[in-house]
Amino acid sequence: MPAGAAVSESKPQAAARLQAHLETASRLRAAALADPAAHAAMLTLRHWQSGRLTRTYPDLLAHPRYHAPTRFFFDELYGAKDLSGRDRDVHRMLPTMTRLLPATALSTIADAMELDALTERLDDALLHALRATQGRAPGAALDAITEANYARAYRACDNRPERARQVEFVTTIGTDLEALTRIPLLEGTIRLMAGPARAAGLTSLHQFLATGFSTFKKMGSAREFLGIITARENLLLMRLFDGAPAPFEGLAQATPAPK
Repeated sequence: MPAGAAVSESKPQAAARLQAHLETASRLRAAALADPAAHAAMLTLRHWQSGRLTRTYPDLLAHPRYHAPTRFFFDELYGAKDLSGRDRDVHRMLPTMTRLLPATALSTIADAMELDALTERLDDALLHALRATQGRAPGAALDAITEANYARAYRACDNRPERARQVEFVTTIGTDLEALTRIPLLEGTIRLMAGPARAAGLTSLHQFLATGFSTFKKMGSAREFLGIITARENLLLMRLFDGAPAPFEGLAQATPAPK
């Protein structure tokens, strides 16, 4: 969904979109979990990608205003952790969320689930390409991932529009979260959901909602933060698909820095 489209979505539309993307992401995750070797290879890839993000954004991570939202994006939206628990939470809590949350909040969660499903598909394709690049059989464990073989595999996937869409979701979700912080009474609603969420064993989902809301509320305007991430990720995308030498080097120096 393009940035800003969330405001035009009704509750039923957002809930239906959320459920559809959740089911896609859950199905892809379940397939990976069913094969221990495939799951281990996916974790290897995601730990490498998590480290890459840390190396690309040391200035945001060190910034007093941007540290928390950067960690939220990396851990909750692009992280290496197992999200199957959050999947179960959303399935179980969807009727309650639909009743209590405004359409804009449901749309934001739906955006996060759509990004999740997209990332699962992109990582699966990248995993297959990495094995081919490393001369490994399908389903085999990965050799060590390097910037060079990662770049070759990334380019071999030939999915530039999907990768550009993944970057676009940074702006979409960040803009949505900033807008949510301006909705009267929403913070209180999320806080009131904490007790029932704990009692029902739904802490993973509530943590996602509460953390996203609180970090963006404390940050204030997200324009500079989102602009830095979008600029760097788009520059890296261009370098990788164009076959630039050393595509990961100097990204911070070639793009805006936080004030």
